[in-house]
Amino acid sequence: MTMPTSTASQIELKDFHLATRIGTYAPGDTVPEYHALDLTLWINPDLVLIAQDGMAHVFDYDPLVIEIERLAADGLYETQERLMTRIVQACAADPAIEALEVALRKFPVRAGSGSLGVRLAVDGAQLQRMRDAALRA
Repeated sequence: MTMPTSTASQIELKDFHLATRIGTYAPGDTVPEYHALDLTLWINPDLVLIAQDGMAHVFDYDPLVIEIERLAADGLYETQERLMTRIVQACAADPAIEALEVALRKFPVRAGSGSLGVRLAVDGAQLQRMRDAALRA
């Protein structure tokens, strides 16, 4: 993914364990112990290169983290992709986010080993299309 501007800054959330239920499993299937989220947000560098200290001058990621936790706990998901879509929609609702990359993976895959996940990069143009669609809805 190309950076949205010549100077870019990122907010990174890594290995965030989500309290979520994804998938349906038959007896004997390996049921994931947990799902982990990685989320990288590209934001305007003016929200990082600040002249004075204070939350009013930076990107406040706490509300987004709370919303992600809420979405993760919002019932049973059949697929990781659906939860990821809802997380991207939550990110699109914040105009400070210029682009993003999200990855969601489950542990273990089989017999206590491995991880399996989905990764998605969303550029500024796609985020804008999502914002426009939300305004029309």
